[in-house]
Amino acid sequence: MKVHLNSVDGRFAFNAKNEKGHEYFFSGNGEGVSPMEALLMSAAGCSSIDAELFLKKMRQPLEKIEVEVEGKRAEDPPKVFTDIHLKFTLYGDLDDKKVKKALDMSMNTYCSVSKMLEKAAKLSYEYQIKAS
Repeated sequence: MKVHLNSVDGRFAFNAKNEKGHEYFFSGNGEGVSPMEALLMSAAGCSSIDAELFLKKMRQPLEKIEVEVEGKRAEDPPKVFTDIHLKFTLYGDLDDKKVKKALDMSMNTYCSVSKMLEKAAKLSYEYQIKAS
């Protein structure tokens, strides 16, 4: 896996591109997503991909997933995350036990982003189901 990053006009902004040509815009000036925000987004994306895959295999009629992630950072540099909390909202006529199992499998075993982040921060999550 490789990515390439280029600075944009010397204004603390960067375009990143993966091998498939997909791009991401980072910045340290508020124009784009900060690298630390991108970590939180990656945790939400990774766990949501897992959850969607597992629920599909469990034949659950998932319509969509929303995730709100809150990260608390240390006060002193390098200001790493100390706590990360994910709040999942899953939409559809879903079985609570299957949703719990899917999220547990993702967060505790399969989500590589969360497994890496838990080495530095306390990860927690909760979920709610909203029927259609």
